[in-house]
Amino acid sequence: MSISFMVYVGFNVQSSELQLVTHYSAYGVTHIYRDQWYYLLLFGLFGLIIGVIHSVITVKILIIKGDVLASLFAWLSVVIILLAWATTNTILTVW
Repeated sequence: MSISFMVYVGFNVQSSELQLVTHYSAYGVTHIYRDQWYYLLLFGLFGLIIGVIHSVITVKILIIKGDVLASLFAWLSVVIILLAWATTNTILTVW
């Protein structure tokens, strides 16, 4: 699922000269901070990190605690990827 998420992000991010609003802060001078289009590729990197790290943690939980807790953690990983996918889809359609 992480790989398909990375492919989705890779194919849907388009290069542009428009700057993307990356974050908002009430403490800054301008309150809105902008960045280039390649900032969106970090969403794909997030999917890779979640896929790798959660797989390693799931195997460790399987060895130490057993099947039930490991499968629960694996499903939690799927939910995190689905939430990231929905967030990325929303950001890409707005941008």
